[in-house]
Amino acid sequence: MADPASDRNPLETLTLAGLGAVALAAGRADRLADEIASRLGVERDEVRAAVADVLESWRREAGRLGDSTGSAASRVAAEVGVASREVVDELELRVAQIEHRLRLLERA
Repeated sequence: MADPASDRNPLETLTLAGLGAVALAAGRADRLADEIASRLGVERDEVRAAVADVLESWRREAGRLGDSTGSAASRVAAEVGVASREVVDELELRVAQIEHRLRLLERA
């Protein structure tokens, strides 16, 4: 089974790491909102909503960045003439099938 991480480019890996960090931050968001609310004397629910909005905005932006970098890398690779992993896997399968057929013909 192929390692999914090996199919990622470095920028996509960095983006996913950022998403992981944001997910961890979401667990601390309530504590942060409570502290901000107590220091500023603002309603805790309002601060929680604001923190949640910021975190969601970061998640959307990180996802968009990951999508755009992946598609940009694919376009550049296609322009340069680099085959995608899917194409290489298909070709490997076809070569294996041809080799198998040749072995069968050699036996006959």
